[in-house]
Amino acid sequence: MRTRPTLSWSPSEDLPPATTDMEPVTDALSAGGVLVLSGAGISTESGIPDYRGEGGSLSRHTPMTYQDFVAGAQARRRYWARSHLGWRSFGRARPNAGHRAVAAFGRHGLLAGVITQNVDGLHQAAGSDDVVELHGNLARVVCLSCGAFSPRRELALRLEEANPGFDPVAAGINPDGDADLTDDQVGGFRVVPCAVCGGTLKPDVVFFGESVPPQRVEHCRELVRGAASLLVLGSSLTVMSGLRFVRQAAQAGKPVLIVNRDQTRGDRHAVTRVSLPLGTALSTVAHRLGIPVDRGGSEGPQPA
Repeated sequence: MRTRPTLSWSPSEDLPPATTDMEPVTDALSAGGVLVLSGAGISTESGIPDYRGEGGSLSRHTPMTYQDFVAGAQARRRYWARSHLGWRSFGRARPNAGHRAVAAFGRHGLLAGVITQNVDGLHQAAGSDDVVELHGNLARVVCLSCGAFSPRRELALRLEEANPGFDPVAAGINPDGDADLTDDQVGGFRVVPCAVCGGTLKPDVVFFGESVPPQRVEHCRELVRGAASLLVLGSSLTVMSGLRFVRQAAQAGKPVLIVNRDQTRGDRHAVTRVSLPLGTALSTVAHRLGIPVDRGGSEGPQPA
């Protein structure tokens, strides 16, 4: 049975109103020990759309599920054609002011860690260390048969060689790096096997319908246990992969602070939700704390 992604949620109770006051966030960061949990909303200013915000990709696009990917060659052909094209744009994304501010907080010893639900590698490109990639990273590829890992740039080269002239015009790029293509545009796209054993290649990301590795979840739980507070940045917390850490922090009596434009499934657990653009909001906090934020930052995970 195809596992459908959770498109939305409806609050069963009145949630506290949002604010534009970043003072509680500033105070929490000033005290230190803040664990950051980021979602797709922190990368929208880098040109990567989110899933569920205004104009989010789930309104037009259903991501590949793990069950579909492993079940049929046609589904894999469709996925890799769309992902190969999307990678050309996705891999060129650059860190924005939000990513750079988080990296600056880390450099100044204010963070207990960074957990990201994103697969874009932009926190690391901005300079954040020891980022836990809850859902993996599109810049890596894994073989489902032998378990070998390889860089995405190597696969991109092999796919270019196997599909000369493949350059359809996509309707858009999605948060998972998947370009919007029709079946006609996918056509006879050729998928390449693992260079080590000839097995099936998959991006090293957690698809919808696939579980986050238990050891990764436990590592995140350890980070929550060791943190003084939890700061959620740009996540609707609609799916349990992130919401469980919000619940854990709240149950332990640790303050949960959320910066997200729209209501989230974690609002009732939070001491505040700030509705502001993340880049501006976090840059303002850094300025208040006297922390310089780099204007640049390295490139994202580059395509070949």
